[in-house]
Amino acid sequence: MKPDYFIYKKIRSGEVSGKRFAGPVLKVAVAGIVLGMTVMILSLAIGSGFKKEIRDKIVGFGSHIQVTNYDYNQSYESIPFLNDSALLEKLLSVNGVKKVQTTATKPGLFKTENEIQGIVIKGVGQDYDFNFLQNILVEGNIPQYSSDSTSNDILISDDIASMLNLKVGETVMTYFFQEQIRVRRFNVVGIFDSQIPDLDKLFVIGDIRHIQRLNNWEYNQIAGYDILIDDYEQMNEVAYNIFEITAMHVFDDGTMLRTQTIRQTQPMIFGWLDLLDMNIVVIIVLILLVAGFNMISGLLILILERTNMIGILKSVGTSNWTLRKIFLRLSTEIVLRGIIMGNLLGIAICIIQSKFGIISLDPTNYFIETVPIFVNPLHLVLLNIGSIFAIFLLMLGPSYLAARISPIKSIMFD
Repeated sequence: MKPDYFIYKKIRSGEVSGKRFAGPVLKVAVAGIVLGMTVMILSLAIGSGFKKEIRDKIVGFGSHIQVTNYDYNQSYESIPFLNDSALLEKLLSVNGVKKVQTTATKPGLFKTENEIQGIVIKGVGQDYDFNFLQNILVEGNIPQYSSDSTSNDILISDDIASMLNLKVGETVMTYFFQEQIRVRRFNVVGIFDSQIPDLDKLFVIGDIRHIQRLNNWEYNQIAGYDILIDDYEQMNEVAYNIFEITAMHVFDDGTMLRTQTIRQTQPMIFGWLDLLDMNIVVIIVLILLVAGFNMISGLLILILERTNMIGILKSVGTSNWTLRKIFLRLSTEIVLRGIIMGNLLGIAICIIQSKFGIISLDPTNYFIETVPIFVNPLHLVLLNIGSIFAIFLLMLGPSYLAARISPIKSIMFD
């Protein structure tokens, strides 16, 4: 058995210094690391969860990648192109693409007896993925669209329903302004609530055939493809592969296509979400510094309590590096104990919040009802490794104190 390990075991049991490896100072040091680790895990899980929730809602209303006409039109009155089956097959063959769905948008005006509200109808067909809308549906049912007939069924948000006093089963007159005003009567079959006011007050889900008829389009003309992918992290790579396909596809009338990711179409929202990463980094750095200095204090007290023992060990020929390793072993045990307990406590809180949603939020300010939790195992592993490494580096300095203690002075002091 190595001398430093043997002495470490004796100190830990109290056989060398007469003091067991315990006490208020060490308990405070462990508690500080436990608290710090718990806060870091919660910061990471809540920050990641919030980003994921908002991102999923934005993608739910749009898509990961959009293919539209290559023009400079920034309005919701889109310039159409042909729904080419050959192009569609190529897009579906791209690795990572989960679904390709046809869409079109058109601005209009809802009017009831007492209220008026501007809206944008997002026209979708039978190929549309309603999973997101099904998850946020608060009343009614998802409309069923087919290729055989045009449906008057629409989905509206809870915000629009409240402003216009509309309920499921009622009809609403909708006005579209073109060369002449055109009117359509739609049936409200469902009400959703994404808790993002900018989207809820604007978008209505309807049948794409209405938009095709209002715009005098052919049955196979669309405004764009909404493309859903399997993994958000691979979005840029998949988008580049799609771009290579669409950039080479030129229609007979000269129409070209443009490929954009959701980050490009919604830069303000995703820029805001990216700021959360900086907040998380700042919190983790501050907590590591606090936990590190707390550990330094504990290690210094641990060394000072055993000054006489260090002097005796040095007087019998114990090297400085052996003494440093003894106290580094002792402090490493404290750190590992605190990190393990902090992980257990932090993960337990994450699981409880994820399952039961105990801590609630105001949807008006935060766009979600409960504190979101998303634990990425890789992030958790990196956080633990980084924490151990950072605290260990901070402990190297105080360990020099054990090597600098004079055996003559320490024994005379006793």
